[in-house]
Amino acid sequence: MTDATVLDRPSRRAPPRVDESKLSQPLQDLFATWREALTHGFKGLTAMGEVEPDLFPLRATGASTQPLRAAVNEFLASLDAKQCAAVSFPVHSEVWRHWSNIHRNVMRHGLCFAELSDRQLELAYGVMRVGLGPRAYQTARNAMRLNEHLAELTGLPDEFGEFFYWISIFGTPSADGPWGFQIDGHHCNINAFVLGDQMVLSPMLLGSEPVTAESGRYKGTTVLREEEAQGWAFMNALTPQQRAQATIGHDLPFDGFASGFKDNVVIPYDGLRASAMTPAQQTLLVDLIELYTDRLPPAHAQLRLDEVKAHLDRTIFAWIGEFDPVAPFYYRIYSPVIFVEFYHQPGVALPNTGYNRRHAHALVRTPNGNDYGRVLLRQFEAN
Repeated sequence: MTDATVLDRPSRRAPPRVDESKLSQPLQDLFATWREALTHGFKGLTAMGEVEPDLFPLRATGASTQPLRAAVNEFLASLDAKQCAAVSFPVHSEVWRHWSNIHRNVMRHGLCFAELSDRQLELAYGVMRVGLGPRAYQTARNAMRLNEHLAELTGLPDEFGEFFYWISIFGTPSADGPWGFQIDGHHCNINAFVLGDQMVLSPMLLGSEPVTAESGRYKGTTVLREEEAQGWAFMNALTPQQRAQATIGHDLPFDGFASGFKDNVVIPYDGLRASAMTPAQQTLLVDLIELYTDRLPPAHAQLRLDEVKAHLDRTIFAWIGEFDPVAPFYYRIYSPVIFVEFYHQPGVALPNTGYNRRHAHALVRTPNGNDYGRVLLRQFEAN
């Protein structure tokens, strides 16, 4: 399958490197904070600061990872020696943790899509196509297209663009050893770890500003509308008393609580437990969760959903913001094995007024140490 935008892409030019010393002081301070966070060993997102054990066993799943291995190997075979050196990292590399949603070309690594040939670019998309579920692949590609639309709206082609994304390969694709890949760029951050026939797809952030292109090259392209609509519909399905219990605040956070460089964040359980919901409400909650587990390829998505459902009684839904048909909002789904947050933001690149529904993010993490497949990797190496 050929991606229609490959052959007529607007530019092959990679974004210019950014001199951090010339950035604003707040941005310099942000990057300093990020680098400091990387000096702390990885623990993972937890509810109380300690990892809950025995949640992610090594096991045979029967869900083949062969198509992904083949896609990555074909991509690697298309590269020259210099490109292979740039894209390849050890599976233990801390570069895994360097992903960020920021649009500036700072702390990036791997190969930039803008510097790939047409064939290499199509093969990189092929990695994404088989490494994600169909709807997640479309969302990721649309996030990239909307980043091109943002360049149109802002007139800043050095900062935004459809091909300002970096691909990295960790380890060596193997039928039984650990390896993975990462896509990193503005509003599209994908971390995929593979071990045998097990797969972990987190952290993963998708988003856009704006969420819909109303003009330009990609007019009509949109993202995260289902995640927004179903989250609001679930909140609407709760009783007033349940909504009050689910609401943990009214002032929206500027960013997600578990976004980039927050690998070790402690987030206590707070909100409405699924055990306090009716069976019908629990079904709606599972339907909402499935939007996020379906980011995995289909066979792996079903395994992931089953894993989450096994902890449904300990799953909590939380809401921040007002609840009406137009107000921006934040919601969270949180259990020992999954952490999801969807949230609206104020304008950053566009001159929006305050928080609004034109700018949205959706983030998925695996709590208790299994982001980047770290729990599985540790068990594999201990055997």
